[in-house]
Amino acid sequence: MKKPLSEKILVLGIDGMDPRLTRKYVDQGLMPNTKKIIECGSAREDLVLLGGQPTVTPPMWTTLATGCYPMVHNVTCFSRQSPTDLDVLEYNLDSRNCTAEPLWNVTAEAGLKTLVWHWPGSSWPPTSESENLHVVDGTQPGVVNMGVGQVEPEFIVVADKRNESVKFQEKAATAGKVPCVITDLQIGDNATSMSEMMTSGNDIHNIILSEDDDGVDLTKAPFDIVLSPVKPAQGWANAPVDALEFTILLSKGLVHRSALILKNEQNVYDHIAIYKSKKASDPIATLAKDTFSEAIVDEAIKNDQHYTVARWMRILELDEDGGHLKMWISAAMDIRNDSVWHPKSLYQEIIDVAGYTPPESNLGGADKQLVMDCMHECWEVAAKWQAKALNYLIEEKNYDVIFSHFHNIDAHGHMIWRFLKDKGDAILPHEEYLTMAEAVYTQTDRYIGQFVHLLDKDWTILIVSDHAQVSSEHDRPLICSGGGTSIPIMQELGFTYVKQDENGNPMKEIDWSRTRAINNRACHIYINLKGRDKYGIVEPEDKYKLEDEIITALYTYKHPKTGDRVISLALRNKDAVLIGLGGDYPQCGDIIFFTAEGYNGDHCDSLSTTLGFEDTSVSPIFIAAGKGIKQNYVTKRWIREVDVTPTVAVLAGVRMPKQCEGAPVYQILAEEY
Repeated sequence: MKKPLSEKILVLGIDGMDPRLTRKYVDQGLMPNTKKIIECGSAREDLVLLGGQPTVTPPMWTTLATGCYPMVHNVTCFSRQSPTDLDVLEYNLDSRNCTAEPLWNVTAEAGLKTLVWHWPGSSWPPTSESENLHVVDGTQPGVVNMGVGQVEPEFIVVADKRNESVKFQEKAATAGKVPCVITDLQIGDNATSMSEMMTSGNDIHNIILSEDDDGVDLTKAPFDIVLSPVKPAQGWANAPVDALEFTILLSKGLVHRSALILKNEQNVYDHIAIYKSKKASDPIATLAKDTFSEAIVDEAIKNDQHYTVARWMRILELDEDGGHLKMWISAAMDIRNDSVWHPKSLYQEIIDVAGYTPPESNLGGADKQLVMDCMHECWEVAAKWQAKALNYLIEEKNYDVIFSHFHNIDAHGHMIWRFLKDKGDAILPHEEYLTMAEAVYTQTDRYIGQFVHLLDKDWTILIVSDHAQVSSEHDRPLICSGGGTSIPIMQELGFTYVKQDENGNPMKEIDWSRTRAINNRACHIYINLKGRDKYGIVEPEDKYKLEDEIITALYTYKHPKTGDRVISLALRNKDAVLIGLGGDYPQCGDIIFFTAEGYNGDHCDSLSTTLGFEDTSVSPIFIAAGKGIKQNYVTKRWIREVDVTPTVAVLAGVRMPKQCEGAPVYQILAEEY
């Protein structure tokens, strides 16, 4: 080891954190903790970290961990391309898919006690046997344990005196469209969101014929509801005379809980009590209106297996006469699941200190109440829980290097950012979306504030993100989606075809006899090549000419409403090495392309330099402060995502990871390098 510039290093990874918005809110005085770290340390004036490609979670967190580009570490998208079927995706948040050495293996093997906390894409399972390496989760980007510990999803309960019976309906509602009274409930749409597909661990076969097929837009993801009558309480062991009752169905109706709506001293119904049954003397939980509950421990059933779970709840609406109630119930989290903790003893230790692992919420989009009272509040709980856990480990376990990840901004962004520019589908006034955007950044600042004290204890803190998110000027074209195989534009251009039913309607099945190329996994286009692909029809000698035809068609394709070109860049695989992609089939397409500024989704399909509406951008952020870093220093250097790993290596006094391609940001180091 070389002489370290710092003995204690904390990487605060915050998914989706935008330097442009951060700069704005810091200058407005809304992020005082972040401002303090900037003033104590070094960054560019604009706080920009020059991002890599593609602008999506697993590849970029892997780049931040290895110091090399996706064409080297082989994590080239959120999903992994099936080696046998062009239209099938595979789960990709698995360290065994990464072909580059992560920095945490280097630090651990150099004798530094190292913690990797929920770093998505390349950390789980651990890839070093060093006893100095401790790893927590990393199997999905949401919150710790969400991918393995969720037994059942979140849902809404609507109890109303007009309801006739108790009913459970899977995926029957969307944000802003929660039914209050239904007497003849029909089976609803069982569509699956991209987040569900990715966390399932199963192969994904998703043919995108319209926006509704995408699965990436969480604002449209349906969720479960329970409907129950409200009526006078009867048959209870312990209920006031004027109490009202309703029923909660858990575990998709397999578990029933009885609940009372109760009055306060002013004779107004303002709280509820939930019991295992009417015969129980004591409630499982008591909830007041507009109060986010602590973890409520109860039972759940899934696939005939019984679990002890924690749920969080909130009453969203409760009429003073008790005749109508709406409440949110979180995902049920298995309180005994330590499967993604190494060593496993860490799990119980953290539970004892910080409490049960909290869930995330993906309700929101069109409904401010669901965004702020459920989703935002979930992340507030998660921020406090994670900060408490990490600070305990810092104070009691003597870690030398910590790599951590927190996902609140990205999660909010998928719900809110698209509405910052009203393209005709915004339900709330523009100011409401601005307020919600501001709220998530002030929440993030409070999270960052839980670690500022470490600067006085000679810790070095780096704040980094993988990408940010834009609010685009126009609706994005139906191409370059991370949710599966995008059909419409590729079919319009004459490269992809789907089969039709007897009535001439398109089916979700590729017609391989006519398909020369498909767009899969966001920015990848694959030639259906004879001799390489299962159903290949393109002769190898025609591949180069077809690539030229596709690239020309992409550049000349115009948006039907605006007449603008919607593709900013298209490159052959061999040329994509210039931007860190390209390389071996099948994990990189034959053509790599990106949508033009103003026609993007929130991220994933654009160049990392893309700007958006209301001061949004796709660029990640970089701020460093503490021991070994210059104070109150502004650098003009373009700091690249691959430069983070070598900079941390120099600070820690360890060698570079074997495949590292970046260079230390020596301009910000306190000692000449």
